[in-house]
Amino acid sequence: MNNWDNIIGNEQVKEYLMTAIKTGILSHSYIIAGADGMGKMMLAKCFAQALLCENKTGHPCGQCHSCKQMQSGNHPDVIFVKHEKVNTIGVDDIRNGLVNDMLIKPYSSEHKIYIVDEAEKMSLQAQNALLKTIEEPPTYGIVILLTSNIEASLPTILSRCMVLNMKPVSDKQMDTYLKQKGLESRVIDRVLLFAQGNIGRAEKMALSEKFFSLVEQILYILKNIADMKFEQLLDSVDQLEKYKINITECLDYMQLWYRDVLLFKATSDGNLIVFKDEIRYISNAAKRSTYNGIESIMKAIEKAKRRLDANVNFELTMELLLLEIKDNS
Repeated sequence: MNNWDNIIGNEQVKEYLMTAIKTGILSHSYIIAGADGMGKMMLAKCFAQALLCENKTGHPCGQCHSCKQMQSGNHPDVIFVKHEKVNTIGVDDIRNGLVNDMLIKPYSSEHKIYIVDEAEKMSLQAQNALLKTIEEPPTYGIVILLTSNIEASLPTILSRCMVLNMKPVSDKQMDTYLKQKGLESRVIDRVLLFAQGNIGRAEKMALSEKFFSLVEQILYILKNIADMKFEQLLDSVDQLEKYKINITECLDYMQLWYRDVLLFKATSDGNLIVFKDEIRYISNAAKRSTYNGIESIMKAIEKAKRRLDANVNFELTMELLLLEIKDNS
């Protein structure tokens, strides 16, 4: 069931939306921004169900006809805008799935709600087509854009939307949530280190055997890369290819490691770092690396992310990244 209590953290955002429903002071367009796994879709669905709920309390009752339709995924007045191409939401997707459809009045509700997932993929033409609609929407129309990259939105889109930013969940809240799922403390501790407040990522990792194997592989590379020979680097790339579906997490992990190296180099304070259990390796890396070298590594990791997002060859991308790290370690 779509319920506010199922959304961990982000109390201010939830309270804002509940108040908007109860008072009737609604925007015609919202942007819910946050990294993948932060609960954007869950929040949008809960808001939609609560808004269309026949009880009008700000909370979805789960019992009325509208709530049952929403829970079954068949509410006629909640439209999930689809797109044909994987990496792009084109102008025709927006026109056919939203702009033209919004001209038709709601089937059974006071509002007609359009949810656009991965809104950062909207082309310039698609955003301009959407802009005309959110500038002068019908009274019943509400658009909810979900994005992991708010900077991809046109300033004119941003200025006409109520922007709601999803914040990282506290370790305490995540610890409680994961314990309720029956997970062991040792598993939770490793997951919290890596998830960095992302509840969706934390749950996905905690239930994945591959995740823990990936962590061990990455840690081995990070601890030993300065002394690894070229053939060993190539072998490491082969090992990582088994986990390439999780490669974003892999690169995030590397960034956390080198953030710790930089922080320890600047402060020599082990209490400030994330990888406290690996203080010996962090300290050694900080002694070996220069500030410019660490900066080069961080830039190389970002570059690798962009390359992989652009579907550049995995093996080549990771080879170049590991060579850059080795050269600056």
